[in-house]
Amino acid sequence: MSGDVWFAVLPDGESGVAAARLLRPWATETVFHHSGRPWLLGSWPDGQVTVGAAGARRVAVIGRCPVTVEGLSARAGRLRDIGDVEQVARGLTGSFHLLASVDGSVRARGSASGVRRLFHARVAGATVAGDRVDRLAAVTGAALDEQLLAAHLLASPLPFPLDDRCVWQGVQAVPSFDCLLIDADGRARTRRWWTPPEPQRAWQEGVPAVRSALTAAVDACTAGGGTVSADLSGGLDSTSLCFLATREQERTRRSGAKLVTLRWQSLDPQNDDAAWAVRAAARLPDSEHVTPGPGQWPLWYSDLAGLTGDAVPTDEPGPWVRDGARMAALCHLMTGRGSRLHLMGGGGDELFSTFPPHLHDYVRRHPMAAWSRIRAQRASQHWPLGQLLRQLADRRTFGQWLTAWAQGLTAPQPPSPALVRGAPSTAWGVDLRMPPWATRDAAGAVRDLLREAAATAEPLAPQRGQHTALACVRSGGRGLRQLDQVTSRQGLGLAAPYLDDQVIEAALAIRVAERSTPGRYKPVLAEAVRGIVPDDVLRRNTKGEYSTDFHVSLRHNRSALVEFFDDSWLARAGLIDDAAARAFLLGVHPTPEALRSLSSSLGSEIWLRARSAPTCPPSTPITEGAP
Repeated sequence: MSGDVWFAVLPDGESGVAAARLLRPWATETVFHHSGRPWLLGSWPDGQVTVGAAGARRVAVIGRCPVTVEGLSARAGRLRDIGDVEQVARGLTGSFHLLASVDGSVRARGSASGVRRLFHARVAGATVAGDRVDRLAAVTGAALDEQLLAAHLLASPLPFPLDDRCVWQGVQAVPSFDCLLIDADGRARTRRWWTPPEPQRAWQEGVPAVRSALTAAVDACTAGGGTVSADLSGGLDSTSLCFLATREQERTRRSGAKLVTLRWQSLDPQNDDAAWAVRAAARLPDSEHVTPGPGQWPLWYSDLAGLTGDAVPTDEPGPWVRDGARMAALCHLMTGRGSRLHLMGGGGDELFSTFPPHLHDYVRRHPMAAWSRIRAQRASQHWPLGQLLRQLADRRTFGQWLTAWAQGLTAPQPPSPALVRGAPSTAWGVDLRMPPWATRDAAGAVRDLLREAAATAEPLAPQRGQHTALACVRSGGRGLRQLDQVTSRQGLGLAAPYLDDQVIEAALAIRVAERSTPGRYKPVLAEAVRGIVPDDVLRRNTKGEYSTDFHVSLRHNRSALVEFFDDSWLARAGLIDDAAARAFLLGVHPTPEALRSLSSSLGSEIWLRARSAPTCPPSTPITEGAP
């Protein structure tokens, strides 16, 4: 189906019936509690929602999960109370929301990565949960939270610990690791449902679990048969997904499954992605391989004006607008070949690489091994020893680091280690800076948010390396969620199997320092897919770089971008100085950090313009069985 896909979760009481009356004008589908009151309202395609029932107990999965009604009903039959939901759901694979209705109580949660999110608000006196914040905002008449909108200039999706905040006043996000419990009177509370694994496994011991989880995740994508598509960039992440999707040729042929791959050409002749993608494609002879020509594959930042002519498809601001024209081309090319789902390699870097903060932990736990690794990396990357030692000596707590980040929010951006010889940061995270076009008021609003968070926020894990991996997984998950909202509206769902909960658990249970090894590229992933991906394809130890494509795209679309910041809506809100934004765009050579800020600002600008019109129900839908 095309159009917005969404659902709302209602309590099993009279307050839920009243809330349903307000939501029903947007809905085309209804699922009921055992009592006959509405439980789920929304609009979704066939196969998106599976409900199992056993007496008065209901369990539902919404999303990608190869479970049948009969299988889910058998699990529902094992429920004794609402607290048993995770236990009876154990073993379910894919990416989905998990909901339950038991004896008047409702439980709902998303996924640990944030690919599946939940929000809640008070509607007609009851707590109502939903997967789209804009639907809840529309029915409650919520106003924008300009403080949070200012934070989207800093980074979008929002960085941890701001990522569980919502851009609409009166609508709250359910933290990714929590579930929401709603009683029959419409009162709600949250409870932890997921705890990150302790990274204690040796990498050789963790490989079988990663292989099993990743295989199941891809199987969840292909289980429905038919045609699926996937990126084939030439990188290890996307290439592995393609081979996993076709590994059992006899089985896939019997189910009528087919794989279509997509590879777009970099403008940089030194980028070797293409050569590796061609090599992989030659080993996938039963798949169709699509390589768009220059006229079929737009540059970044193309056709931005077209995004403001219709309701923006995402419920929150995001940098995806940079890729808007490419997303449209992806949907056109893949749905034209019958694809129902497109696989992307997002999450592979987050799970199977190590980030510099892990050195801070490693040097304290295993100093001899850590210094051996540091010597090897210093020799190849020329890190200044004094600067690195100062980084490693840092003893700030997470809260202290947040406070320092807030204080330095408008300081000049430090040079990138890729451009100027320097040691990477081993702090709790990246000290992002407000873009140079942000106003003093915008910077002050974000500074207040960070200081407020510093008073209570805890890291996602005690170790900096594990914390950083989890923060990056959440950021990647929320970015994919927005891209899926864009493409699903055009009939093509997106999947990133690396961001499925089971894959995250298996990968993050491996010791942080062992997820990468000097001289080997992503050894855990390479060993997990060995025998599935040919050895000559696994020999790659490089990664494509796309700064040339960004700069060419910026030069080509510069005039349109400059016009975009004439009488900006963000400037009207007092969040940016549009003259400063135009001056940046007319500059000589923007840095990678500035380009990231540009994408976030563009995302907020386009989203704000599209949200300026009042939201009204699209039609009068079904009324059968309506309260």
